[in-house]
Amino acid sequence: MNLRSILKKVFSKTLTLTALLGATAANATAQDLIARQAPVDRKMATVDTIMLRNLIMMEDMDSPAGDLYANWDNKYAHYATQLPETFNIDLRDFCMPTTSRVITSNFGPRWGRMHKGIDIKVYTGDTIRSAFSGKVRIVRYERGGYGKYIVIRHNNGLETIYGHLSRQLVEENQEVRAGEVIGLGGNTGRSTGSHLHFETRLCGVALNPALMFDFREQDVTGDFYAFNRNTYEAESSYANSLRGRDAGRSMASDDEGGNRRAKSNAGGQVRYHKVAKGETLERIARKRGVTVDTLCRLNHITKRMKIRPGQILRYS
Repeated sequence: MNLRSILKKVFSKTLTLTALLGATAANATAQDLIARQAPVDRKMATVDTIMLRNLIMMEDMDSPAGDLYANWDNKYAHYATQLPETFNIDLRDFCMPTTSRVITSNFGPRWGRMHKGIDIKVYTGDTIRSAFSGKVRIVRYERGGYGKYIVIRHNNGLETIYGHLSRQLVEENQEVRAGEVIGLGGNTGRSTGSHLHFETRLCGVALNPALMFDFREQDVTGDFYAFNRNTYEAESSYANSLRGRDAGRSMASDDEGGNRRAKSNAGGQVRYHKVAKGETLERIARKRGVTVDTLCRLNHITKRMKIRPGQILRYS
């Protein structure tokens, strides 16, 4: 049982006892005593609230995202567990891990294997910072992979990985703040040139950092990222097109006037549609010249599933 659960039970019992004492006092001395007690009760409630917040904050510092992760393990850089169907990731109070705007390799298939992060061009000795506040879980060296790397677990549920560093400036179990310097860029491990390999993981599962970080603009994509297992794949591909090496190329999913219809899928080109406010699957299907069944099949959704503004749907 974690600290939150214990505190809830303690405060629940305290409130029950207070209510019983209040009832006894009311029967004994009537309304005057209750009136005198009211300001004291309000002050005690304020004190209890502050204490509860401080205790929860202490628990978060001890084990960030404790409600999402079953344990704290320094052995593995990532160990995939069950992903939630949906999860809202708070991107506020962030810091870009590097000031570099150059993406040299996107998230996705590469050289016959899955590249589970993005590569940002940095030079050996460049400053690398923690993306969010949290706690350092791993500081290690992996010759055939990450090289010198750092894993940080954050209070928003994410874990970030920083690979190929020349130097690590933090220790395991150390608490860090967003923007705190944690290492220096480098070319260690399995690397063909100096760069930062940056990963964002939820429950050990790699998510495309481009869904949350826009390195070209040196900003996050919004205050929150609403992860949804059913739409993640399409959103990830769309994020690559916007913020990867080919971001300058216009996409058929851009709504320039909103009246374009999809042409035949010549050459197997993949196209996406960004859901606007008030749109339905039927309306999108008509606009893109496809059927609702096609939309459902390509995006692994059902006709009854609700779609939200900003969601990315593949239509060819």
